[in-house]
Amino acid sequence: MKLILLRHGESQWNLENRFTGWKDVELTKNGTKEAKFAAQQLVSENLIIDTIHTSILKRAVQTTEIVSSIINFDINLINYDWRLNERHYGALQGLNKSETAKKYGEEQVKIWRRSFDIPPPPLKNNDNRHPSNNPTFQKIPQDYLPVGESLKMVIKRLIPFWEEYFEKIKLMDGCHLIVAHSNSLRAIIKILDNLSEKSIISVNIPTGVPLVYSFASDFQVLEKKYLINETELKQKQELIIKQGKIK
Repeated sequence: MKLILLRHGESQWNLENRFTGWKDVELTKNGTKEAKFAAQQLVSENLIIDTIHTSILKRAVQTTEIVSSIINFDINLINYDWRLNERHYGALQGLNKSETAKKYGEEQVKIWRRSFDIPPPPLKNNDNRHPSNNPTFQKIPQDYLPVGESLKMVIKRLIPFWEEYFEKIKLMDGCHLIVAHSNSLRAIIKILDNLSEKSIISVNIPTGVPLVYSFASDFQVLEKKYLINETELKQKQELIIKQGKIK
């Protein structure tokens, strides 16, 4: 069995270096190009995808649709789940990361971006950025709508999806693709790699690059690899680290 994790292509707010969270932004032209690259990498590796799951945010959905068209996956069979949504960045949503670092310090921004259990400042209920104001999220129970999440909180809301999902794909074998976001994928990686709260801080997932997990017959991880050369991977990861630096 193989599980492929794919972070969506570059979004408009990735380009603008903003905390995006649950803001429903679209892909840039480069993001579309990255989605196509990801699909081509799957094809070149002869990975025949049996199932696809994605979040309900546009940037992930657009990436999924682009990939599906290239690998000839039936778009009607795509599964959507809000629990795969990005971490909610609370009151930071929409702020430029470098400008925020200048105001609060790079160390504080690193804590907000990468710490395991420290959430960002929460949104107030009357804030127009509150997810209850977005029709896309109206089917999600009000009590589940986040106003600012740590990675620990993302894992907690992801677990019900993950436990059901992993049991299902274990029965199917084959190759399975999840298209999601930096922090929802970091949550899955922490679970799969059994990482400590400290170790997960240094995990940076580039946009538009498939990460392939291969499993043994007992469903323990045999191997993981990004479908890109090591030099390009490190360059992309360095860019992610620099997002929280003062410019």
